[in-house]
Amino acid sequence: MSKRNRYSLLAILLVLGVYGYEHFLKEEESSGYIKEGERIKSDATAFFLPTSTTGQVVHHEGYSLSYSEPHEQAEWVAYELKSSQLSRSHFERPYFEIDKAVKTGAASWRNYKNSGYDRGHLVPAADRAYDKRAYDETFLTSNISPQDREFNAGIWNTLEQKVRYWARKYDGVFVVTAGVLKDDLKTIGNEKVAVPELFYKIIYDPDHQKMIAFLMPNKNSNEPLYNFVVSVDSVEILTGIDFFPALDDHIEDRLEAQSDFKEWSFN
Repeated sequence: MSKRNRYSLLAILLVLGVYGYEHFLKEEESSGYIKEGERIKSDATAFFLPTSTTGQVVHHEGYSLSYSEPHEQAEWVAYELKSSQLSRSHFERPYFEIDKAVKTGAASWRNYKNSGYDRGHLVPAADRAYDKRAYDETFLTSNISPQDREFNAGIWNTLEQKVRYWARKYDGVFVVTAGVLKDDLKTIGNEKVAVPELFYKIIYDPDHQKMIAFLMPNKNSNEPLYNFVVSVDSVEILTGIDFFPALDDHIEDRLEAQSDFKEWSFN
């Protein structure tokens, strides 16, 4: 082999080695994110986590989620909203980022571009304004779902504000929310992100032992919020999710069967 060929071969081997090492580092970094996402961050939140129909639960500092790969979004996000976490801090709004803790790969925010749908937060950024890291986590793509723009800015936003009002009034609540995922939904983007026709939000007040659920079409409405109150049982039938399996059965059965909003203040 000539000296020139040997140098060429060495150059190729060097490039391959650098590429292989970079690939190894990326794999290690990805594995680290996934392992961190598998670690439960809060005992209280863990106690009230729903069941996962997908087997892929991810835990962040400010919320947990169950990711549905076929629909490229969460089938639920769950978090505790304490009255002490209601802050008026104004952090700089970050860019959306792909959630690296999702083992199967979370969808990119680019799927939403020119789709006609908002990147609708499931955990609102305003619910995590008490801490910069928790706030930034709400801009992970595992925490967004395609929402009609008027719905996102309208009645859905009104409901989010009402949840914060209840968190302050009742000294903290637990929240579970997402779109209702099923087969044959409309999709957007190259990764075929499903567009839910319905969104739900369930609020549990453990101190006063009461629960309320909302089910809303993915379009704006001028109707009052209480017109969208349903039983948790009815949402479980639609989604196949058991929302509060850790509760004592007699408490769970009683609370999840109710669709009475009179115990909740809508003023």
